[in-house]
Amino acid sequence: MPTAEAHVPTSNPSRYLIQLCRHAQQVNRMRHRPPAHGDGTQPRPQVQHVDWSETQGTVSFGWGTCTMQAAPGTLILRAEAVDTEHLRQVQQIVTADIERFGRREHMQVIWQEPVPAD
Repeated sequence: MPTAEAHVPTSNPSRYLIQLCRHAQQVNRMRHRPPAHGDGTQPRPQVQHVDWSETQGTVSFGWGTCTMQAAPGTLILRAEAVDTEHLRQVQQIVTADIERFGRREHMQVIWQEPVPAD
């Protein structure tokens, strides 16, 4: 399963984790669904499940998942998907939201392949 990780420096990792999860939950519950997401070029994501606490969160799209962890000074994001195209979609959705929410902090999400565990 293709995966990618991003370590986003921020003084408020828990705040952004919760904000992203609440946003995903709200998008899932909307009766009037906007035709596009983020910059308007991608379809609105079909969120299947959202779960979070102060330090961990998960957003599942069915075909892909983003798990989040609030660590001291860092929001850790991990995207997984059934194929590389869906992985790209998870990355785009999460990046657009985090960078929009964190624009005052000039947050930037840079995805990388995860480092294998020893």
